[in-house]
Order: sequence, then structure tokens, then C-alpha cells
Amino acid sequence: MVFSSFVFLLVFLPIILALYYICPGRFRNVVLLVASLIFYAWGEPVYVLIMLFSTVFDYTNGRLIEYFKKQNRPGRAKVALIVDVCGNLAILGFFKYADFVIENVNNFTGAGISLLHLALPIGISFYTFQTMSYTIDVYRGQVPAQHNILDFATYVTLFPQLIAGPIVQYKTIAEELTDRKVNLTEFSEGAFRFTVGLAKKVLLANQIGALWNNISQLERLSVGTAWLGAIAYSFQIYFDFSGYSDMAIGLGRMFGFHFLENFNFPYMSKTITEFWRRWHISLSSWFREYVYIPLGGNRKGMVRQLFNIMVVWMLTGLWHGANWNFVLWGVYYGVLLMIEKLFLLKWLERMPGWIGHLYSMFLVVIGWTIFAQTDMQQLGRYLKVMFGVGATAGLDSDFFYFLSCNAVLLVLLVLCSIDHRGWLRRLAFRGKEDERREASKEESVFEWGKDSLTWTAVKPFLMVVLLVFSFAFLVGDSYNPFLYFRF
Repeated sequence: MVFSSFVFLLVFLPIILALYYICPGRFRNVVLLVASLIFYAWGEPVYVLIMLFSTVFDYTNGRLIEYFKKQNRPGRAKVALIVDVCGNLAILGFFKYADFVIENVNNFTGAGISLLHLALPIGISFYTFQTMSYTIDVYRGQVPAQHNILDFATYVTLFPQLIAGPIVQYKTIAEELTDRKVNLTEFSEGAFRFTVGLAKKVLLANQIGALWNNISQLERLSVGTAWLGAIAYSFQIYFDFSGYSDMAIGLGRMFGFHFLENFNFPYMSKTITEFWRRWHISLSSWFREYVYIPLGGNRKGMVRQLFNIMVVWMLTGLWHGANWNFVLWGVYYGVLLMIEKLFLLKWLERMPGWIGHLYSMFLVVIGWTIFAQTDMQQLGRYLKVMFGVGATAGLDSDFFYFLSCNAVLLVLLVLCSIDHRGWLRRLAFRGKEDERREASKEESVFEWGKDSLTWTAVKPFLMVVLLVFSFAFLVGDSYNPFLYFRF
């Protein structure tokens, strides 16, 4: 079940919201837990057992770690943590990477081992990282262990962000698991955020995704068509995933949870380092907090720092998928970030901003091309065409046809990728400089105008318009994938 399906929008969500608000507060986690299990089991009923096992496994280890620490037995607490991390990684590795390992062993040795053909449990990469962060934080003493297994299960299975993130660390919502309140203002903010995310997904990502789908299936490409396809995919994956994150954050708000932001206009970045501070923030933060810093971060000299960067990015690539293109994608960004760390950042800081922006977007588009093509031979051919090797021409009739059909959409995508808060603040707070300065301190574009009467009046109208158009496009479109479901 996906958020942009009629089953979810017209049946599942209204029923769950009604039950949630009818029930007394002490039963609301039970409602969410049951709803989340139904939501997950809708597509993969068998794999609910794996998620439930992970829940019990991590709950037990969290309690053991807390117990051993109270008993002043740090060695045993550490053993419990190691068991937990290894167990989680073993489950993730078995289902996500077993066939990848077998296939490569067969290729290198000719062993002929039969593939397992395991279906990947949806969202396993996300909830595995969440549960590991919980036990690590309990071991570090950053949060107390959760003693109520129903509350903990609610955290693990929470359907708004279960299958495609953002990665919600337990410590960010620990208090809200047991004590949360939602008023009409909070609910309306969540509903608006969900609607914006739905519009991003349906009106932008799906439409430009159809262009990438058409171009990627062409046997022969010009340079211009190849770049147009790569740009289309770059927009598709951004609006697909940021739209999903907006929907997840909005749903969380409707149920009383405040998830952290996951995107901050990444296509406005002027360096690759900045790009990864703005893109999929929850994943970058997870790897920084639980891998990069424990490895030593930047505290042990430049050589060690560069090594840590490469380790993190190879793991980041593998996290996304069991294919060599994801490993290459991780190495690609690891190398770029090391180059920036060594000397390029200082050089870019002295350049005009537009140069840094062009540099970043050029490399990001190439990066998404690597990310999109799981067939390495096809990836090689596509990259060669982008740089003129094996291309039919520089520009051809296909390029002009696709460009003319999608010109308005491309302009809209560019405009929606830009942070407009500067001039919107000036419009909404004209003559109110103190209020404008306060609004500029807000992190989220959805929060800055909350005290503006102009924005308050516009939002309900905008929400209705976006919903009407989104539903209209859903009725007419058969192309409605969610790219991050496969991770």
C-alpha cells in the first residue's frame, strides 16, 4: 500500500484517523500498532514476522543493556550491544545481500551455487537502522530503555515512515511515544504537509518519471537526449523521495509526532559536501553519528579522515542496494568528498556562487545516472553517450520532441526546487521587519509563515487545489511508482 493510492487515501487513512481520535489516549498506541501491522502486511504478510522478531529482539537487548549497566557490568552490556548490532545486520544482510554475494561468488569462481531468490522485505533498511540506533543510544546512556513493549513496537512499526523513511531515531520521539497531544492547528499543519508531499509525488515526480522511463528504453540516444533523461531522473528521485518524506512528516504530525526534516532544497547546493547536508538528512545524520564519528571522524588526522569518508560512502552505497552500481555510486561520492576536503572547498569558496552551483549539479546528475542503472553494461553505454561516445548525434529529433513536450514541466520542476522563502517573507511580512527576522530562523519552509495572516488565508485554498489536481492525475495515470520502496 502506497500513500498515493486510493486505498490508502480514501479507505485506510480516514478509518485509522477516526479510530485514533475516538479511542482514549491510553489506547492510541495500540490503534497505531495494529494499523501499522495491517499497513505493512497489505503487501507482504509473511515479512511482518521478521519485523516483529526485530522488535522483540531489540526490545530485549535494550532492556539487557540497561540492566547490565545498572549492575555495573559494562562488559556484558557491550556484549548485548554487539549481539544486537550483529543480529540486525545479519537479518538485513541475509535478505538484501545473500543473492548478490552468491552471484558474485559464482561469477568469480564458477561455483554454480543456486540463488535463493529472496524477496526484499519492504523498508527493512529503514527500520533496521532505526532499531540499531535505539540500542546504541541506550548503551551510550542517551535514552533510557523502553519498558513497554507495545510502545516500542509502535515506534518500530509506525506506518507513516515505516517503508521509506525518514529514518526516525528513537531519542527524537521517545517522549511523544507516551505523551503527545494534537490540536486542530497541529492536525491542519500535518494535513497540509501531507498534501504538499502528495502533490510533489503525483504532479511532479510521476510526470517527469514518465519522461525518464521513455528515454531509458531507447536503444539509440543523442547526447542531448541522454542528458535530458538524466536530468529527468534527477528531478524524479528528488520529488519522489522528498514528497514521500513530506507525507510521512505530515502524517506523523496528524498523529502527534514531530519527525525531523529530511530535505532542505538540495539542488541549491554549491558543493557536494553541502548537497549531502541537504539531501536525505536522516540517513546522512545516521551514518555520521553511528559510523563516521565512532571511526574517529576528523579527530585523527587527514589520512584517517579520508579513510573514514570512503568507508562511510561505500557503506552508504551498499545500504541503497545489492548491485555494483550502488557500490560505484558510493565510491563516486566518497572520492568527490575527499577531493573537496583536500583542496576543492577552499577554491570553490572564492568562486562566484553560480560556478559552485553548476559544478554541483553537473556531478549530481552524473551521480543519479549511476544510481538509476543497475545493469553495469547499460550504465557504461549511457555514460559514454552522455559524453559523446557512441551517440547518434549531439541533438536529434527525439531530444527536441521530448523537450517540447516537457518544457513547462521542467520549468515548474526547477522553480519548485528553489528556496523561495526570501521573497515570500518579504511579501508576507511587508513592513514587519521583526516578524520577518523571526520567520527566517525557522528551519522548515512549512513553518516560517505560520504567524502570517496572508499565508494562513492562502493555505486552505492551496490545499484544496493540490488535492483536486492530485486526485485527477491519480485517476488518469497508471504510472505511480515509489522509487525508495526497493531500499
